[in-house]
Amino acid sequence: MKWKVTGKFIFTIVAVVILVVILNIMTILGLYLSGFQNIKNNKNLNSPETFARDFEQYMYEKDGNLIVSEDGINLLEKLGAWIQVLNDYGEEIYSINMPEGVPKKYTPFDIVNTYKYKERPYVNFVLEKDLTNSHINIILALPSSYADRVTINYSLNAAIYQIKIIVIVTLIIDALIALIFGYLFSRKLTKPISEIIGNIDILSNGNYTLYTKNNGIYKEVFENINDLSDTLRRNEIERKELELMREEWLANITHDIKTPLASIQGYAEIISDKDYEFSKEEIQDYTEIIYSKSKYIKELVDELNLSTRLKNNAVTLNKQNTNLVALVREIIIDILNDSRYENRDIDFTTNIDVIEKEVDAILLKRALTNLIFNAIVHNKEDVSIKIELTKIDKITIVIKDNGNGISKKDLNHIFDRYYRGTNTGEAHKGSGLGMAISKEIINNHDGDIEIESKLGRGTEIIITL
Repeated sequence: MKWKVTGKFIFTIVAVVILVVILNIMTILGLYLSGFQNIKNNKNLNSPETFARDFEQYMYEKDGNLIVSEDGINLLEKLGAWIQVLNDYGEEIYSINMPEGVPKKYTPFDIVNTYKYKERPYVNFVLEKDLTNSHINIILALPSSYADRVTINYSLNAAIYQIKIIVIVTLIIDALIALIFGYLFSRKLTKPISEIIGNIDILSNGNYTLYTKNNGIYKEVFENINDLSDTLRRNEIERKELELMREEWLANITHDIKTPLASIQGYAEIISDKDYEFSKEEIQDYTEIIYSKSKYIKELVDELNLSTRLKNNAVTLNKQNTNLVALVREIIIDILNDSRYENRDIDFTTNIDVIEKEVDAILLKRALTNLIFNAIVHNKEDVSIKIELTKIDKITIVIKDNGNGISKKDLNHIFDRYYRGTNTGEAHKGSGLGMAISKEIINNHDGDIEIESKLGRGTEIIITL
């Protein structure tokens, strides 16, 4: 994977560099051709050849002879140039500023050779001029410091071939240079990517203790990986805790079911014993015990079934317009009608006599019953429970007691499935699903539930619908 990413990146860089080189070559050729055309079209360009041609402005005819003006002579002396005037036979007529060693007579071949090739330290330009009675040739020599001439003989096909070779070699060299620098540059970018891929592999193998430091261009990516590692580690800890709670719950629920089943089985065997005659009162007592134990088992199974359906969003709410004031009052009356809780202090207040809302009355009643019942059974008999139902912007139900309170550890898991609080006694064992079911029912009504508690100072549950 590392070399695959590096290879793609290097290929991209090489392709871009080659394209840039080609564009540069095309640009240079375009500029060269454009400049050549400008030179060709611009007659006023101050080149040596133009200077030689324009020098005729300093020459004029007088009495059949060629005369160079005073300005022309001064210009020749300033440049260190000289002029030699020849007749048609190549013989010198006269000269100006001519150095020693220059021939006095030229053959036609000498004149052509003088113009074509550089005579150090001068470059010769040959001019001609028609006078009234004769024709003359003029050699204008400029010093090498001002002008130079290079004679090139070449074959067009050979030149094209050489240009092709130069272009190919240039492209190969540029490609190699781009490859080297692309590799070095890509290593800086792809090395962190390789480390990122390695970190992801580590996380995928379940090692969530990963932590990496990097302050490069991928700093945010490494920070996100560290955050992901922390999140996965916390999730794994929570998963293990939940798994442990689930196993403990299964063991407890199995025990809770086995115990009443054993009672049911035992009393059923006693009643079915033909060798023993039971009184009517005994049969009645045994029957009530069997009914009570079987009801308890059914409630456990129903809670488990309801919790699973709520978790999987398999419960369809049967919403109807319901007076929540009457619903809460009915719950309190049902609890106080139980002889075990008839002396409990439950105070109910509301700011409006009728608060109506579309709810599933059966499920909401079950959720509120669980919450109020917990406040009763997990506290002493003298606990004071206050229930307040208000409607301002939203409907709020507050269940508050001054009982034992809930520890911070239990409070963190109070709505977790399978969790049983540490203060759960033998007298009020349950499935461990009551609080989770209440929360899921309220959430399914698009509501929210919060709980606040301190040990020795009581608990407050706030429900918003």
